[in-house]
Amino acid sequence: MVSDTKIYTVKELVDLGIIEKPLDGNHGGIHPKSSDYVESGIPFIMASDLISGSVDIEGCKFITEKQAKSLRKGFSKQGDILLSHKATIGRTAIVGKLSTDYIVLTPQVTFYRVRDTTRLNPMYLKYYFDSEAFQTLFEQWAGGGSTRLYLGITGQMKLPIELPPIANQNSIVNLVDKLDKKITLNRQINQTLEQMAQALFKSWFVVFDPVIDNALDIGFFEQDLAFSDELLRRVEARKAVRERDDFKPLPEDIRQLFSDAFEESTEPTLGLGGWVPKGWDSSPVGSLIELIGGGTPKTSESSYWGGDIPWFSVVDAPNDSDVFVMDTEKKITELGIQNSSAKILKVGTTIISARGTVGKCALVAKPMAINQSCYGIVGKNGVHDYFIYYLIRHSVSHLQQRSHGSVFSTITRDTFSSFNFIFSGQLIANAFGETISFWFEKIDRNNQQNYILQNLRNTLLPKLISGELSLNDIKIDIPEETPI
Repeated sequence: MVSDTKIYTVKELVDLGIIEKPLDGNHGGIHPKSSDYVESGIPFIMASDLISGSVDIEGCKFITEKQAKSLRKGFSKQGDILLSHKATIGRTAIVGKLSTDYIVLTPQVTFYRVRDTTRLNPMYLKYYFDSEAFQTLFEQWAGGGSTRLYLGITGQMKLPIELPPIANQNSIVNLVDKLDKKITLNRQINQTLEQMAQALFKSWFVVFDPVIDNALDIGFFEQDLAFSDELLRRVEARKAVRERDDFKPLPEDIRQLFSDAFEESTEPTLGLGGWVPKGWDSSPVGSLIELIGGGTPKTSESSYWGGDIPWFSVVDAPNDSDVFVMDTEKKITELGIQNSSAKILKVGTTIISARGTVGKCALVAKPMAINQSCYGIVGKNGVHDYFIYYLIRHSVSHLQQRSHGSVFSTITRDTFSSFNFIFSGQLIANAFGETISFWFEKIDRNNQQNYILQNLRNTLLPKLISGELSLNDIKIDIPEETPI
């Protein structure tokens, strides 16, 4: 197939009037400092604010309009394509609808503005930046392997851009957009499901709603006892919930598992102001779990690497809403397992990062190994995997507070036994795991579907860009969504 795709440098696209000269944020003394941030104003966008192809206007920092007007450059508008080029490189986003006239970029981020949309579709440019070939080249030019990646505007002007005819660009954009919308929808569903599971864990094991319900039904709180203010506030809040038309009590078989009374703990920081469900035990978290250490095969031994066993490090941690780790950046061989302290973790094991970036969590979706900066965690005595996952998620702040280390924050095996959790017992913990299993199975299916769609996109995109394939050569059926 004869290709109509042409290759231009960024500078040539500027000279041809197809795009404006790319610009990044302000360097030096006029660059806004953290002390300049305000509650609202002009969005001040860093590389970390480029998330899943969009700009996080809600969670970003802000500066005043007065300060923004004192800056020289870095003013990005709706429709611009953003590319991070320093430290955290290769992130992309399109600037969507804004409530302000512009956003301001840090020196980490470049904006590309298309002048002639009859020759370049802005979304095509974003998808080109997302392509594996461009990302690999960009990292190499930015000093791949160095500790501080950087490719400034001068270097970016030399980057090659493959440009098919505009009709082909539009077709590519339409296809990739459909794939991306499905991926985004799956992620949104995952977020909803994960939030439901997280809320249920809090309801059962942190604020003890089912116990309060049972206690209200028998008049427990009518007794003349010195209940804590925190417990009484929760009781009043629960009464209001129970009076709503949409209130749905737990199924009777689950509700009967819970106590109908509270008792005062000897530890006033536990439970609700020191009051805990009767019969529940205050247990060190370390007593409820088994920890599995990780390891790294010798990196100089090639026979240990490049196999088919996923090897997890903190860079592989999923978003909280995706829960499961599906794949890893690096893989090792069976020989690597045999000649290192690395072990294979079973499906359903919780992983937590324990050194440097402490507290990143994931559930194992397929058997894999971990490095020595992580722990694998399973419950003792058959406690459900999903309960353990949320127990560890709930414990992250305690672990981070108790981490130590002169260079890197670190948690050890002893750290897990340095604080207590009010444990309901195995029956309720496992009932929780079974209750959220349907939601987690749906999250897992969505993740698998996204993995396939992302691989499909990454495989097709370079072939469509180069002209090796045309859209007439392929047919893709994107699955319809099923209700939550």
